[in-house]
Amino acid sequence: MKVLQDRSLAPFHTFGLTVNAAHIVVVETVDELVAVWRDKQYQAFAKLIVGQGSNLLFCEDFAGVIVVNRIKGITITETDEAFELHVGAGEDWHALVTMTVEKGMPGLENLALIPGCVGSSPIQNIGAYGVELKDVCHYVDVVALESGECTRLMAEECQFGYRESIFKAALKNTHAITAVGLRLNKAWIPHIAYGPLAKFDPATVTATDILHEVCAIRREKLPDPAVMGNAGSFFKNPVVSEAQAQALLQRYPSMPMYPQPHGQCKLAAGWLIDQCALKGHQIGGARVHDQQALVLVNTGTATSADVLALAQYVVDTVAETFGIVLEHEVRFMAASGETCLAEAIA
Repeated sequence: MKVLQDRSLAPFHTFGLTVNAAHIVVVETVDELVAVWRDKQYQAFAKLIVGQGSNLLFCEDFAGVIVVNRIKGITITETDEAFELHVGAGEDWHALVTMTVEKGMPGLENLALIPGCVGSSPIQNIGAYGVELKDVCHYVDVVALESGECTRLMAEECQFGYRESIFKAALKNTHAITAVGLRLNKAWIPHIAYGPLAKFDPATVTATDILHEVCAIRREKLPDPAVMGNAGSFFKNPVVSEAQAQALLQRYPSMPMYPQPHGQCKLAAGWLIDQCALKGHQIGGARVHDQQALVLVNTGTATSADVLALAQYVVDTVAETFGIVLEHEVRFMAASGETCLAEAIA
């Protein structure tokens, strides 16, 4: 493992806030990862594994060990039906998407330009434009951090849900993802039902067409974290009862809504925030993005307190207007572990 002398976390989370950690180590193998948990000098400290920190908000300095996962490697096996990929958790997600499409292995193109490492994708069950990680996931390899025992979880064991998985629940603090297995079927079916992609003809569209379109849409709508710090979609799209959705639809006929199983409906958090006229609203150096209300950005001088205050203001305003309490999709980290907006703002 490589122990960094610079304790700044700015390079290791896409919000780019000025926060530090007590220790930062970079690991490139499973053995190095487990060694951090066995190292006596680190045993008393809280530990957090990060890839690119694309879904993190550090609410304050982290008083523990940041473990930067850089376990790399991509192995491709071809069968009659599919391309099967074994991908190290430290590989860059978008680079993987681009590589697969360029090599004639479609299936990931709708998930282009989602920031982060491959190992983070199952945790959130990342999704975009009608495709989720669970649709292409074959298995996830994990290691028990205390014992060093390696296990393979098949996709059906990962308890995937909307931005949820077993890695945010039962295995959250005990296991680390070391690799992800993906299965890309050769009988490719384009997913183009999402609005901006509906212009394509399913008979002629290619994965490259979808890749380029998704990248163009995301670059137009979402700020580049390298230019303006952010963690992508800050809030989850709320799921409400069909009755509540219909009542809101009476008041807001243009409100987008998406039927879900069990008599529920998913609403668009970005639309709700936009209707509250919050685009461009700023507290300190934190701002609701001018083009995409779902994204909170660091204009260059934001502190953690600025982002927290802005997030709370958005939640309060949407709740007052629509009677819906937004939940943050971004993970909040306190000094010694994960927290939530209500605790962080107290």
